Amino acid sequence: MQMFGSPFLGLSNKRKLSDEELVLAIRCMVTTMYETTQSFMQLAEATNNKLAIEAFKGIANEERVHIRKFLSLLRELTPNEKKFYAESAWQDVEEVGKTAKPTWSIQANQGREGAVQ
Repeated sequence: MQMFGSPFLGLSNKRKLSDEELVLAIRCMVTTMYETTQSFMQLAEATNNKLAIEAFKGIANEERVHIRKFLSLLRELTPNEKKFYAESAWQDVEEVGKTAKPTWSIQANQGREGAVQ
């Protein structure tokens, strides 16, 4: 579960969320969904049961769709932040990836299915 404060603390049925509270609530939900996705993928990797693997991966993929929808909503609700989501930012990351040497140990993953070789 996320460790952020709940945007609903102290909120009664007498009022609706402000725009700022709505943005915070959506960000908290996205965080929770990423953690949920990771949990389902770990469960899928932890079993040999094909039915369970299919179910866990399917649920994880559904969570990814929900995350995409919430991120799209955030972009609409926070137009002043659109510059942070610009494609050029991804190009910067790609350029760093081309020149930077990995800091993780590839040897630690050798022999694992799907590991970087």
